[in-house]
Amino acid sequence: MPLSGTRFQTEPTSLYREMRRDHGAVAPIVLDGDIPAWLVLGYREVHQLTSDPVLFTRDSEVWNQWDRIPEDWPLRPMIGRNQPSILYTVGERHRERAEMISDALEEVDPFLLRQHAERFADELIDGFCTEGRTDIIGRYAMLLPVRILAKIFGFRDEQGPGLVTALNDMVDGRERALAGQRHLGESMTGLLAEKRAVPGTDVTSLMLDNTVGFTDEEVAEDLVVMITSAHQPTADWIGNSLRLMLTDDRFAASLSGGRHSVAEAMNEVLWEDTPVQNAIGRWATRDTSLGGCLIRAGDLVLLGIAGANYDPQIRTDSSALTGGNNAFFSFGHGEHRCPFPAQEIAEVIARTAIEVLLDRLPDIDLAVSPDDGLSWRPSPWLRGLAELPVRFTATPVVGGTT
Repeated sequence: MPLSGTRFQTEPTSLYREMRRDHGAVAPIVLDGDIPAWLVLGYREVHQLTSDPVLFTRDSEVWNQWDRIPEDWPLRPMIGRNQPSILYTVGERHRERAEMISDALEEVDPFLLRQHAERFADELIDGFCTEGRTDIIGRYAMLLPVRILAKIFGFRDEQGPGLVTALNDMVDGRERALAGQRHLGESMTGLLAEKRAVPGTDVTSLMLDNTVGFTDEEVAEDLVVMITSAHQPTADWIGNSLRLMLTDDRFAASLSGGRHSVAEAMNEVLWEDTPVQNAIGRWATRDTSLGGCLIRAGDLVLLGIAGANYDPQIRTDSSALTGGNNAFFSFGHGEHRCPFPAQEIAEVIARTAIEVLLDRLPDIDLAVSPDDGLSWRPSPWLRGLAELPVRFTATPVVGGTT
């Protein structure tokens, strides 16, 4: 089955159910250009896959399909070769790099982070609060995370819009993917040069100040991974949570029921509409069996995070609220999972974005029918709305300093 098409946007839950019915916990798929791979849909199988970094490595050099991959393949930014980033580093060197990144992110002051998030959120809301209606995705969710991330990484505020465009082009994996990757790489190289000359207290300066011996090229690659992994999923976390709160009767009281309900909706989204739908991936280092399938040495195995989160052996009643259960795979698992400080940063950004919006526009409501008027972006990797039209009572701007 091709890992593309409208069903990944319109009815992914049904699609994964059918794939599980036809193939079991591990399904054969093809990527762009008819490149074969496996998609792991079983919760236990994803856990097994991510718990054994020796059998299922992140070293993409072992892929048995490289002789079929053209230089302009649109997924090259996501499945790189000879990329010196943490994504494809294994063993002790990976652990050292993960520690360097975690240490830098640990230094981000959570109170200052929330202040940045509140300020940028207010500025964006000021841009449409007098109009009475807007698209929350295009004018808010897609703009906010990268502005905050750029701030803590050390970018200048005016560089944010260009980073948003480049990130979106790259993660959608279409014709603009390689151009987006180049823009991000050039931006990171320029940032490193600035911080080498004039260090600060930002994340980039802290990473450059490490004593483990990573090159500037390696740090630049890791910064690309960090901002890519953080911005778009966080933007989709904001958008998907707001959609749930505006359309699901289980959260009808959320808009006026206090901030606890915001956290509950955000947690539910990580089960039901996780921003990272499918993830690349691992490569088998030898012939093995997974979910009853023979996986050959060098085969690419993708993490079906959304499918695993909906595994009926784990969620016997998918209509029931998860009640704060956080055993989802939305942040990954194993050695290559999202660092805990990064998860905290994403949660602060997303929760602050939703809380500030609901404080400023308490009567916000959908401006279209939830059944007919909402569309999803065409990506099998990340699940997020193309737009979320809303209406509200027009309110004055709050202003503030930058």
